[in-house]
Amino acid sequence: MSETPIELELQLSIQPTSQPEPERGLQPPPLFQLPHPTQHPSENQQENQLQSDIQLSESNPEHQANPVWIHHRRLFLIFLGLSLYAATLVFFYYMSQNNQTGIVTPCVSPACEWASARLSLSEDPFTQPCDYFLFTCRSERFSPDSWGRQSGQGVPGHPQSQKEKSVWAERTVQNKTKEDKGLSKEKTQDRKAVLLYYLREILESNNRSGSSAVQKARRFYYSCLDTQSIDTAGAEPFLTLIQKLGGWAVSGQWNHTDFNSTLSLLMRDYATFPFFNVYVGKDPNEIARGMARRYIQIDQPDLLIPIEWNSKTQKSQAKAELAVAAAPLHYRLTQGQLHQRMSIKELQSQAPAIDWLGCLQAVFHPLPLTEDDHVLLHNLHYIVQMSPIIERWLNKHELSTSGPLHTYMVLNLLHTLMPALDSRFSKTAKNLSVALGNTEEQVVPRWKHCILETERGFDSVFTHLLNERTAHKEAEEIIQNIFSSFKSKLHEMDWTDQTSFQFVMKKVQSLIPRLWTTKEILSEAELDLLFSKVTISKHSFFFNYVQLLSLWQKRLSKLLSEQTDVADVLSLTPVLQDNELLFPMGMFAPPLFHPTYPRAMNYAVMGFLIAKDILHLLLPDIYSQSEMVHTVGECVWDHYLTVTEKVSRGRTLFLSAAQQQEVWVQYSALQIALQAYHQSLKNHPNDTSISGFSYTHLFLSSFSQVNCASDPYHDLMPLEPSFLITVICAKSNLCPRNLQCPSKTQQHLLQKC
Repeated sequence: MSETPIELELQLSIQPTSQPEPERGLQPPPLFQLPHPTQHPSENQQENQLQSDIQLSESNPEHQANPVWIHHRRLFLIFLGLSLYAATLVFFYYMSQNNQTGIVTPCVSPACEWASARLSLSEDPFTQPCDYFLFTCRSERFSPDSWGRQSGQGVPGHPQSQKEKSVWAERTVQNKTKEDKGLSKEKTQDRKAVLLYYLREILESNNRSGSSAVQKARRFYYSCLDTQSIDTAGAEPFLTLIQKLGGWAVSGQWNHTDFNSTLSLLMRDYATFPFFNVYVGKDPNEIARGMARRYIQIDQPDLLIPIEWNSKTQKSQAKAELAVAAAPLHYRLTQGQLHQRMSIKELQSQAPAIDWLGCLQAVFHPLPLTEDDHVLLHNLHYIVQMSPIIERWLNKHELSTSGPLHTYMVLNLLHTLMPALDSRFSKTAKNLSVALGNTEEQVVPRWKHCILETERGFDSVFTHLLNERTAHKEAEEIIQNIFSSFKSKLHEMDWTDQTSFQFVMKKVQSLIPRLWTTKEILSEAELDLLFSKVTISKHSFFFNYVQLLSLWQKRLSKLLSEQTDVADVLSLTPVLQDNELLFPMGMFAPPLFHPTYPRAMNYAVMGFLIAKDILHLLLPDIYSQSEMVHTVGECVWDHYLTVTEKVSRGRTLFLSAAQQQEVWVQYSALQIALQAYHQSLKNHPNDTSISGFSYTHLFLSSFSQVNCASDPYHDLMPLEPSFLITVICAKSNLCPRNLQCPSKTQQHLLQKC
């Protein structure tokens, strides 16, 4: 049965129509879910008009006499309605694909307001594609010392030539009553600096915690900042301490204390190791067999005298007898001198001048050490040579009144306590360092120095504070999504052989990624009990520092007794532990990550960093396992050379294998992060916006602020990571607009990487 034109029109007007599905792969998500289209008012008018015409034709003989004209008019109106409907569908599909329409909810949290202010100071990469991505990570402006991305500086006419604009600069001063009432323009910080700054904010916040342990940590930090009180006290606190230890020959008052008793006291209460170092660690030979026991490890000391290694004689060039047996780590490694195992009893027979059991029992009190316990040595030759020298000094009658060994131990104690003494001591140490030719020391801001000192004694407090403030749910979600996208990436790669692929996949499939939180994170009540015997003075940093050294030794003892790994509060990269891939909480410190940010920002910055860390950790040998590393690395580099043109003249035109691998790692990390973000939008379609940017546009704009100066592999990266946006956008419809430069005539010939 044939259908009349009117019946066909009615069927088409009520038939549900679905939007065309986007292409597979990394496609931008829609801004919002479009409802099923309904009939447009104009179409109703057309239908009513058509019905009127039909009725008129039935009653009007003139119209009845011209059926061909009526038929053509009907077809025209149907075609017009369908065309308008199809145009509407195409318009909405196109706009949703490019994320440029619709109403999205702006993020108005304090963190988002801060991020918006920073984003507004930075050039949108899609407005100046020709000179936004020109500089390399290896140039001086991207050295570790620069702490920031300043792409555009030095480019004639570029806005950043007149004004530094950095999104990830130090945080906005939120107190509007302060003098600047605006945005701090300090340079970008690396990930370690971001975490330290965050810990600083926590300690300096007005939040008065009910925990006495937290308050003690704060008081310690502030006493460290009080340099005026430290300088006023001068050397008197140290001289008073020396008298409590029996004096020393330099002052003319020395009680001739026992050598081993004094050594045990310095090691136990003051973390001072004049003749050898003591720490705790695992045996790499056991780790290879799946064992994780920790051992006391004994190493050569950090000598306070200048020494120089002579590669010809294989000895250190120094006049001091203790120094000649010391050797650099690389030499001891090649000679198999590391991790030499022996019992304390055997060690005593090899180096009898030291009361090894007594000293180690003092350091690791109250653990029940015996002479049968094993230790690991890292320079047995030094230990054996040290013992007769000490015995000779002790037995020389003419030196008994001067006490050279005791004086040497006191000077080591002075070196340990120097951070708590007035500025004259630190200036003297710096001058000595410069005189010895060491010009690499950098001035550390006082607040940063104080944060690091506070962490040494109050690490468990810092862990507790971070655990309270970490967005566990959001962090776990981004970890899982990035790892899932990473596994998908592995399946897309061309492997040199099936064995390599199966080996990598077996290792990856066995891993459980998660945020590194442990049962050892103490509650406030447990922290208060742990620090109940610690007394912190408001104005005597020296007194507080001495207590910190004792706390540090207790921390060492705890590390030996507990065989489970405890998360380092200052750790910033994932670690492998058995079958778990653990991500430290410190990685998720703002401003690099915040639970109220749009997910586009979190995935663009933190997602990229996580993906990059995973690739570096799990695929260190990927260059020899997949030809794609070379192909993609060269492809990205061709893009860079084409876009930069004259800028790249005089530079190396070919990348080394290590550089190609790093380019592949960072390009793949960006792809993984973007894919993970799109996957998260499938599960939770809505996202918020910042500065009018949303979804893929916000993702790429946020990623453009990731700088290579904060990356430990920055020396291998020949171009700025933000240039990867140009490569991503070159042959895809992901970007809000084209990034090609009109002046780059060859750019359209580039291949998709």
